[in-house]
Parts: sequence; structure tokens; C-alpha cells
Amino acid sequence: MYRNDPVVPVFSLILSAALFLATYLDGQHIAALGTYAYPGALTEGQIGLMSFAGLFFLYGFIGLISTWLEGTEIYPGKRDPEPSSLPVVAGVILSLLLTAVSGFFVRTLAYSSIHKIRPDALEGGLFAAMMLLIAILLALYRKFFMTEEVLAEDEHSDFPW
Repeated sequence: MYRNDPVVPVFSLILSAALFLATYLDGQHIAALGTYAYPGALTEGQIGLMSFAGLFFLYGFIGLISTWLEGTEIYPGKRDPEPSSLPVVAGVILSLLLTAVSGFFVRTLAYSSIHKIRPDALEGGLFAAMMLLIAILLALYRKFFMTEEVLAEDEHSDFPW
């Protein structure tokens, strides 16, 4: 049928690790030569390598999540999720953690409005943590609670795909 192989995403993760290593080694080489304008400066080559490494990492991560959620081979039919208490416990724990982080986020907003201090990094980090927890909860729901249905059409059907 149709395959969802993890080969390309794993290769993409390996390539991103190699590019991050190349960026680090390039920085060490430039630091050893002493040609930085100031310590810790990034060159254009390092920025380019890090951009491509981040792109390949994101592509590989999305591919591996897709393989985990959908499986490696799609078969026509309907699949009901297997009942288990572990995903329920994980969902409850992640929901409580999301509630705690969102409460802390609201308290940070209230503190910053009262004292006229903007802890932007803290607020951004808390918001990113909330979005990550929501994404994990959605992935758990998709994997362990939704009924999957794969439809197949005849190879010589009227549709162009």
C-alpha cells in the first residue's frame, strides 16, 4: 500500500546534527585564529549553517512524529484505539501541568502590569511551554483516543489523484 518510512526523517536529523557540529567547529576554528570582531560573534557562514540545520531538524522531527502518529504502512479499514489507562493518566497530568503553567503565565502578566516591569523572556518561555503542552495533548488524543479510518479507491477511478 502506502509507506510512511522513517528513513528520510532520520537522515534529516543526522544531517542537522552534522551541520550543528560543523557550525560549532567553525566557531572554534575562528576563535582559535582570533579573527572575531568581538568574542561570541557569529559569521554569515555560521548563521547559514545553523539555519539549514534548524530546517533539517524541524523536517526530521515532523517526519518522525508523523511516523509515530500514523504508523509506517496504511491499510484500508477502521481501527479503534485500544483501551488503556496510561494515556488517560498522562493526559490528566499534562492537563494539570498546563493549568499550572497558564496560571503562572497570568500571574506574570499581572505582576508586569502592576510593577511596570516587562519580563519578556519569562512570558515568552511560559507561552511556548503552554503551546508545547497543548501540542503534546493533541498528539496523545490523536494517537490513543481517535478512531482511524483509511479509505481506498480503485486505481482506475475517475479522480485524477
